Amino acid sequence: MEHLTPKETAQFLHENPKALFIDCRSEMEFLFVGHPAGALHVSWNDGPDWDINPHFVGEVKKLAGHVHDRPVVLICRSGNRSVDAGDALEAAGFTRVYNVLHGFEGELDDGHHRGSVNGWRFEGLPWEQC
Repeated sequence: MEHLTPKETAQFLHENPKALFIDCRSEMEFLFVGHPAGALHVSWNDGPDWDINPHFVGEVKKLAGHVHDRPVVLICRSGNRSVDAGDALEAAGFTRVYNVLHGFEGELDDGHHRGSVNGWRFEGLPWEQC
């Protein structure tokens, strides 16, 4: 798995229009916190019990058209869940998996808030809210 900063990710997606950009946060995060413009949603885990989605790999395979060398770029809140999701995809045979460092909201600042240190939104990259 390769790791890209948010700005590197935006450039990568521009240069690789067939890449899948998957937001693997919960449905509520995706809908109400916002998400990168153009990202597809497939939860890695979700509430209320935060169980791992047993269909995650299958859903991504379907979106990829069962093409295991299609680039898959994963983003979550801070770049941690997307690593676990990426590991699962690699174990299933995906060969071009990328993780967005710092995720959508970024790391916590000294006041335990997100969005002021790094991340997709902090970098001013396009995002939307439902």
